[in-house]
Amino acid sequence: MFCYQCEETMNGSGCTNAGMCGKKGAVADAQDRLIYLCKQIAKKGSNTEEESVFIMRSMFSTITNVNFDLEYFNNRITEGKKFIEITDEDIYSNAGVQKEENVDLKSLKETIIYGLKGLCAYLDHAYVLGYKDDEIFSFVRKLLITTTEQKSAEELTAMVLKVGEFGVKTMALLDKANTETYGNPEPTKVNIGVRNNPGILISGHDLKDMHELLEQTKGTGVDIYTHGEMLPANSYPAFKKYDNLVGNYGGSWWKQKEEFERFNGVILMTTNCLVPPKDSYKDRVYTTGLVGFEGLKHIPDRDENKQKDFSALIEHAKSCNPPEQLEEGNIMGGFAHNSVLSVADKVVEAVKSGTIKKFIVMAGCDGRHKEREYYTQFAEALPKDTIILTAGCAKYRYNKLPLGDIGGIPRVLDAGQCNDSYSLIVIAQKLAEAFELDDINKLPVSYNIAWYEQKAVLVLLALLSLGVKNIHLGPKLPAFVSPEVLKVLVDKFGIKGITNVETDMEALV
Repeated sequence: MFCYQCEETMNGSGCTNAGMCGKKGAVADAQDRLIYLCKQIAKKGSNTEEESVFIMRSMFSTITNVNFDLEYFNNRITEGKKFIEITDEDIYSNAGVQKEENVDLKSLKETIIYGLKGLCAYLDHAYVLGYKDDEIFSFVRKLLITTTEQKSAEELTAMVLKVGEFGVKTMALLDKANTETYGNPEPTKVNIGVRNNPGILISGHDLKDMHELLEQTKGTGVDIYTHGEMLPANSYPAFKKYDNLVGNYGGSWWKQKEEFERFNGVILMTTNCLVPPKDSYKDRVYTTGLVGFEGLKHIPDRDENKQKDFSALIEHAKSCNPPEQLEEGNIMGGFAHNSVLSVADKVVEAVKSGTIKKFIVMAGCDGRHKEREYYTQFAEALPKDTIILTAGCAKYRYNKLPLGDIGGIPRVLDAGQCNDSYSLIVIAQKLAEAFELDDINKLPVSYNIAWYEQKAVLVLLALLSLGVKNIHLGPKLPAFVSPEVLKVLVDKFGIKGITNVETDMEALV
């Protein structure tokens, strides 16, 4: 295997025997074969919706921490062969990181692939809710084909930014799907304590799974808790009517080995963020959708016009002990663009009066390495006249800190899941309009972004496509970005790596 798609890749260069994420070499190789097959379907297929959905879900399934099951990928490859005539020899001999001698062209093509993986994840979330865009489907196919062709660095750089442009469109589509289905998120105090009932802990991003689980557990005596990226579900009006939705349990994805054990109840993984489970709680973990791990019980996809059947989880949960309490109190959420823009005049006035001096966008991913304590320390060190705009699991580094508020505006405004970074884009654009600015970079907004996997790559490309400059990115810069490509990003967009809190504070604040 060779894989360098995530921030934690071995020695900052690439995993070669097994992934730092926990995937085995054989699984990584199968994922490479599946991606190659998707490229060939894009080139030689019939351009049907069925093919587009196959490509979308195949790309999504290869994102870090989604699926670790070799049998799943082998079956997926077999399924994909029905779309085109292709031999196993062709797939095996051509799969893998770009067969491109020029390191810069390889870097650009891999950046396109990783951005498309993130785009396909968000596109699938929307598709599950019945929202689709044929233009985006066509774009994915076109860009996959581009990675198989001889292109100049200039052409590929333009395509990288196109991925970001379509990333904005895809996040807008998902925002529409979520809000039209479940309502606009509202500022909400989310309980982080527990009750004395057995529970199910739901993690990942799939709001439809969340809704159906809440429906099926009504009146059963089983409580529902969110974990990780499912925390923002507590702020949607449609979910607030369920009295068995207790709140959020625990923190970021990388803490699940400790937190899942102490939860005592059943865990449902709906999308990415799965960590290879410990034997001590493995029998309580269920997967669904594209998530997979050898030996875990899997909930099949829903039949047309029917809900998924979560009855096995619910019965299992009834026999479990209540969760052990980790903490108590509340955390605030629900500050998506609709909520923030509803008080835009108050925000604008606070900026004009000098009460708010700066907004710091600290969106993105969390991770397990000690160096990520930097983001907690940075948040703690921010002047009291600054506000953090966040989305994604990076928020767990500072969303429980007692940072207070400015004139009733919380100093941490959490827009939601990583895909809700779109809300941060909308907020910035509307603020630029309010201040009658012709350039988003003239706003009192700085960007200190943390990344881990490929959805964060898409968010970064989305920001670049909008012309956002001087983004600080960390903890480490992507291994798949070659020195020359990095130079272009630095020269054109002012991309920088993080250094230390004191130095970055002076640059950003």
